[in-house]
Amino acid sequence: MPRVNKTPLVQKIARQAYNTFKSFDASAIGDEDFCEKQGELIALVTAVRAADLKIAPRKRKAGSKPDTTTPPVTYMHICETDAFSMGVFLLRSGASIPLHDHPSMNGMLKVLYGKVSIRCFDKLEHGTSEMPVFEPPLPPFQKDSLRRSVLRSVGEYSEDSGPCLLTPLRDNLHRIDALDGPAAFLDILAPPYDSEDGRDCHYYKVLNRAEAAGPVAQQHDAEVENDKETETWLLEIPQPEDFWCGGESYPGPTVSV
Repeated sequence: MPRVNKTPLVQKIARQAYNTFKSFDASAIGDEDFCEKQGELIALVTAVRAADLKIAPRKRKAGSKPDTTTPPVTYMHICETDAFSMGVFLLRSGASIPLHDHPSMNGMLKVLYGKVSIRCFDKLEHGTSEMPVFEPPLPPFQKDSLRRSVLRSVGEYSEDSGPCLLTPLRDNLHRIDALDGPAAFLDILAPPYDSEDGRDCHYYKVLNRAEAAGPVAQQHDAEVENDKETETWLLEIPQPEDFWCGGESYPGPTVSV
């Protein structure tokens, strides 16, 4: 019988991502045609597993200490077009990707192995609330770097979970933490980061209000956790010194778009 060449799942994902986002406009969110294409992409991404990309968790010898000279996070580039980029992030045990944004971008994150916690925020561009007092106090020169925001969701994801989605308007800022060991996830961004086109990556930290400091800090944190719509203040910061991302070769099937 003739040999049948089966299209790899990652190739199908790339083609569908391109078809979904090649002419994307923010006004298309909710559009029937866009929702249908996005739904097909979500179904494909939900099905992907680490084996489809020839990726497996690295085993560390019992009792060995983490190597602090290697990056806490590495990235495997798969493909990129003007419409989207796709790759794999690999997090060492206990590693985190700091809170960051995706300006005017869509995103789709699917865990391939391990487990991660994802906290999603949105900026609140307009509002009448007064600026609170922070602890420690905020120097006057940093006030221009303040951003009102809201904590939208907190969730844990594993290889059996569906993808975590972000849009230009919803869940656009997130922090990702590896839980209980190393983790890896497929990452699709549409369009890709491009500083020349206004899509640069910015980092943030969550500020503590003075009334939430001291003995009542834990109570305040619990209230924020239980009420995902609680207003939160973020401070834009440089890339944290303890975070950097290295590169790795992608071992999976060749992808072309």
